[in-house]
Amino acid sequence: MSFSYIEMQNRREAEFLSEFAFRSCDTQGRLFPIDKCDLRTDFQRDRDRIIHAKSFRRLMHKTQCFLSPEGDHYRTRLTHTLEVSQIGRSIARLLRLNEDLVEAACLGHDLGHTPFGHAGERVLNSLCPTGFAHNEQSVRTVTVLERDGKGLNLTVEVIDAILCHTGPVAAKTLEGRLIKYADRIAYINHDIDDAIRAGILTDAMIPEKFSRILGCNHSTRIDTMVKSLVSGTLENFKNGKAELAMAPEVEEATAGLREFMFENVYINSKAKKEEGKACEVLAAIYNYYLKRPELMPDDNKKFLADYPVERVVADHVAGMTDRYALETYKEIFLPKMWGR
Repeated sequence: MSFSYIEMQNRREAEFLSEFAFRSCDTQGRLFPIDKCDLRTDFQRDRDRIIHAKSFRRLMHKTQCFLSPEGDHYRTRLTHTLEVSQIGRSIARLLRLNEDLVEAACLGHDLGHTPFGHAGERVLNSLCPTGFAHNEQSVRTVTVLERDGKGLNLTVEVIDAILCHTGPVAAKTLEGRLIKYADRIAYINHDIDDAIRAGILTDAMIPEKFSRILGCNHSTRIDTMVKSLVSGTLENFKNGKAELAMAPEVEEATAGLREFMFENVYINSKAKKEEGKACEVLAAIYNYYLKRPELMPDDNKKFLADYPVERVVADHVAGMTDRYALETYKEIFLPKMWGR
């Protein structure tokens, strides 16, 4: 090509992005080097690889907060991921950070999540000898499990952002550290929205001390959190600090609202009354295949040559959708009617 889109893209990033942003041309690359694309930066290619991955499609049938909801408007793990991506991209654009890096990491951050949400994660963590964490499983998904064991071969920076979107370790790039904020802003607010739809919460139940600072409805709370993060971070940039920051009162109210959700929705609410059954389902499936790994699908079974059986069984269970897990349990443990 006589016209190089990539050169134009690199010039645009050099001229437009903040001095604290990570530029696409500075990527540390991939585990397995590949030829550069004429039309897309490395982070744009990562985004496309994630969107076309099987694990991304499965997110549409995985629990976000409510187990197998009957209503059409409750969030799934996929709609959560899209909301995180939208919030992350909006903030990145306002801060003049690398929007493509943020988008790719947001879209990939939950690819390793279990069926039945964090209840499934807790079950596998208790059963798997090496433990289980969904962010680590997301990395395993993109580096090992996808594409018949080849992985998606993503860039170092996107993998780092996926790994560090939760937990105490900060991502190496500012874009990677932004994912944790985007994830939290998304799930606190859309879980409130879903809990109100389910009749578990009302707007009036949200403590006034949080509403006074953050706002009294879904869009206002998100707007307040995003604006505070942008203004606080720009103030840091002005002072030469590459640090994300909300106003202290907004940060405190956001943390308090998250704690309120744990107390009133995430733990022991009627939305969670079926979680015990879901945990029993996953534990039973895990233990069944642990004793009979040869009965796993061929796509999973082939990893037994290179990884411990406990790890491969955990991969298989974590990759299930809610409904596939229930169907698998039914197939294994419930008797079939005679003649079928």
